[in-house]
Amino acid sequence: MKKAMWIPITIIAVAGVAALVASFRTGDIETPNYKVVKTIGDVEIREYPKMLVAQTSLPSSSFENSGSNGFRTIAGYIFGGNQGNQKIAMTAPVVMNMGDSATMYFVMPKQYQKEQLPTPNSPNVRIVEEAPKTLAVIKYGGFSSDKEIKRYCKKLEETLTQNHIQWKGGFMYMGYNAPWDVVNRRNEVAVEVQ
Repeated sequence: MKKAMWIPITIIAVAGVAALVASFRTGDIETPNYKVVKTIGDVEIREYPKMLVAQTSLPSSSFENSGSNGFRTIAGYIFGGNQGNQKIAMTAPVVMNMGDSATMYFVMPKQYQKEQLPTPNSPNVRIVEEAPKTLAVIKYGGFSSDKEIKRYCKKLEETLTQNHIQWKGGFMYMGYNAPWDVVNRRNEVAVEVQ
């Protein structure tokens, strides 16, 4: 093989290895602190503190139909689509509320108070304070779809019903990985409990 052919092959191989290594680095992204107060099989009951979030409304609660548009809307805000062109660090998870009025939000880094965050350029992004809450959560791996989310929501609902735990509001999906991550993917479905 000619020497000129080895250069593109080497570049492609290095890029592939870099993508694989990057997919293992999800642990470097800030996540909310929570306290596990109870475990029931695969389900964790977690207490979350209040959080600041950048939120947008979605036309439907379908992950496949609305997820990427919601993600792009809020990503635009944190990547500089705000008054001041300020970049804000990405956090995990990205949360999609799948109730009657579907929304998606990114949790803002802990360093910010509400008044410190820049005003969004888009009228579709709002900075909201989420109250402290207790969530029942179940984890799963792989890539998400509406089918997978429904499957785990049903499993979570069955566990809560069997253990006489009441929930309120709609279920939510929480995704922790970038779309290009192929290994160690972490997804969760959750619902607020009494």
